[in-house]
Formats: sequence, C-alpha cells, structure tokens
Amino acid sequence: MQGPDSGGGFNRRLLAPMVLGSVLNPINSSMIAVALVPIGAAFGAPPAETAWLVSALYLATAVGQPVIGRLVDGYGPRRLYLAGTALVGLAGLVGVLAPSLGLLIVARVLLGIGTSAAYPAAMHLTRSEAERTGRSSPTGVLTVLAVANQTIAVVGPTLGGVLIGLGGWRTIFAVNIPLSLACLVLGAARLPAAAPRREGGERLDRAGIVLFAVLLLALMLFVMEPSAAHWYLLALAVPAGVGFAVRESRARSPFIDLRSLARNRPLVATYLRQVLGYTATYAFLYGYTQWLEEGRGLSAASAGLVLLPLSLSALTVSALTGRRPAVRGKLVVGAAVQMAACAALLAAGPTSPPVLLIVVGVLAGVPQGLIGLANQTALYHQADPAAIAAAAGLLRTFMYLGAMAASAANAAFFPHGATTGGLHHLALFMLGGAALLFLLVLPDRSLGRTESLAVKES
Repeated sequence: MQGPDSGGGFNRRLLAPMVLGSVLNPINSSMIAVALVPIGAAFGAPPAETAWLVSALYLATAVGQPVIGRLVDGYGPRRLYLAGTALVGLAGLVGVLAPSLGLLIVARVLLGIGTSAAYPAAMHLTRSEAERTGRSSPTGVLTVLAVANQTIAVVGPTLGGVLIGLGGWRTIFAVNIPLSLACLVLGAARLPAAAPRREGGERLDRAGIVLFAVLLLALMLFVMEPSAAHWYLLALAVPAGVGFAVRESRARSPFIDLRSLARNRPLVATYLRQVLGYTATYAFLYGYTQWLEEGRGLSAASAGLVLLPLSLSALTVSALTGRRPAVRGKLVVGAAVQMAACAALLAAGPTSPPVLLIVVGVLAGVPQGLIGLANQTALYHQADPAAIAAAAGLLRTFMYLGAMAASAANAAFFPHGATTGGLHHLALFMLGGAALLFLLVLPDRSLGRTESLAVKES
C-alpha cells in the first residue's frame, strides 16, 4: 500500500472511499422513510406493501454483511468494494426505471447487498493499515466512520425530502448512480490491490452461508410479523439452525467459526450488547416519532424539529468522545442514560410541554452516540485480525436484528395507532432492555482488558 501518505501512519487517501462507501447503507435506509407515501400513491399500494421497501433492504443487508465480510477477509477489500458499489449503481438504475412496486423491491434488495461491502472493507483496511504501520491508532478512523454514518442517517430523511421535491420519488434511487460512480473512481484509484489471504486449498463455505441465510431470514421474517399463522417460519429456522451448527463445527474452513466464537466470550458479549442497545434505539426512533404525530398531535415538520436535539446530542457525544478509548465507560454511561430516557418517556403525554419532549430527545441521543461507537471499538480489538471484516459484518447484522425487534415491539404496542398508553408500555419494554444492557456491562471485566489494549494502541 504505497503512496505519498503511507510513510508512517494511516494512509489518509483511504479515508474518502472508506467513508463514502460506508454511508451508502444509512443513506438508503433513511431516505426511503419520506418516499413511502408517494410511492404507494404512484402504484396504488397500501402501507403493508410499501413497507417491504424498508424490510427488503434490512433483510438483504443483515444477511449480506457477514457473507461479504467473509469474502473481504478471503479476497481482499478492493474487489468486493468495487463489485458492491457497482451493484449500488445498478440498483439505482433499476429503481429509476422500475414500472412496478415489485421491481422497486428488487432494487432495494440489490441496494442491501451492494451496500454490504463497504463497511467490512473499511474495517479490514483499518486493521491492515495497523499491521502495515506497526503502530495502530484506529480510534480516530473508527470515530470518522461512526460519525459519518450517524450524520448521514440523521440528514437522510431531509435529503430525501429535498430530492423528492426537486424531481419526484425516483430521485432517491437515481442519487445512487453518481454516488456509485464516485465510489468506483475513488476505490479504483486508492484501494490497495492486496493479495488474498486465502490459502490455496481453502474453499468458501457455501453450504454454511446458505444455511445461515435461511436461518436468519426465517427468524427475521417471523420477528417482523410474529403470529401463529407464521409458525412455519420457526419450523424452518430450527432445522436450518441445527444444520448450520453441525456444518460449522465440521467444516474445514467454516463461514462462521462457532467453536472459536464460543471461546471468544468478550466478542459474543459485544454482539449481545449490539442487539440490546439498538433495540432500544430503534424502538425510540420509530415509536416516539410516531407518537409525536399521532398521540401528541404534531405535524411531521414539527416532529422533525422536536427530534433535532436527539440528532445533535448523538453527533456531539460521538465527536467529543470518539478519540477516547474508554469502551467500558461509554457503555456504562450509555446504558444508564438510555434507562433515564426510557423512564422520561413514562412522563410524556398529550399535554406535555415542548421542553419535556426536547429533554427526552436529548437524553435518547446520548446512548445513540456512545453505544454503537463503543461496540465498534471493542470488536476491533476482540475479533481475530484475519477475520475482522466478517466480524464487523456480523456486528451490523446484530444491529439490524435490534431494528427488527424494535419494529415488532412497535407493532405490538401500537396495534391501532400510537396512543400514549402504548408509548408507556413501549417505554417499559425499552427500559427492561436498557437495564439488561447495563447489567451485562457492569460486571464484564473483559472490557477493562479491551480498553487497556485500545489505550496501548492509541
């Protein structure tokens, strides 16, 4: 990895393709929120059908991240990054030309798969740069990735609204074409053509990948719409899970080395924290926003303004603490403030003053800015360096599991609309998850060792 910036520290030329590629997923996840209504009107589709535009990307990404991460570890980041971002451009073109809702959903699946490459590639590059320079200092790079992704997720709906106002809902698909081209140009010019790490006789565990995909899709589809009518999904998940466990315990080169993962308890704990933290985060974002409009009676624009302090506090906390490798401290504070935010929701009602609504948002933004960044830093130091991309992809999968759990909770507590009573029940559910996260972090001594390693390498 040669270049003018490769003398003694992190090659800064890598940052632009890393950051631009990694934000493709959050920008497509968030822009769609403001396009569902006009898309439904265009195709005469009810909300139950347009909701698949959201779910399709989540499902594709949840499966695609660890799969493509495994490929990045084996073949290097360059070719997967270029292939993934090229697929994003193709998906944008399909979306622009799609004559039906079905093809739009296909475009979203392609977007989910294509945007799954850049984040594992970025984590792989961060690790490989540490090995190249011999003096690892990843906290700054990890912070840039986290803040960029959070910023794009925040401004995504606003950007989507502007694009729709300028050229209609198809522009949120069209924007992927120039973004894809920019990634392809930057990636081709700056990403290293590293030799694959895969040994000559090693083969990709295709059977493990298929079983993992079936297991995850069945579970996530059930969580999205849990009911007795969908029992067959659980019936499918059980044999897929058993088959996956058997396969991975016997495979010469397993897709996910379950035996090594079982021995790496700190990494398993990080994945559990990711699910718990993002279940509460997404439940708040979905549920609180819906209640502000339906239960509190605010307009969409006013609700957006009330949520602005949440976004600002999350970004501020990330920016101020990102370079500090205090993993355990971030998780303890994040979980504690998350509990406080959930408790504050219990005081919210139809006549609550705006100050209370804003305070709730500010409190909710703090854990959003701490927990994800802390888990990302912890994973960087806990995962096997040779499998960092697959581990990072799996971290994103657990994040989307939290999102799906949050969606199921919102559906359960808001069966006939976002009432104040439903919000309070949702708050208790979130409070339980936040308390469990706090109890998981507090006695975890391995976080102290992870933090010491992070300080040493900073």
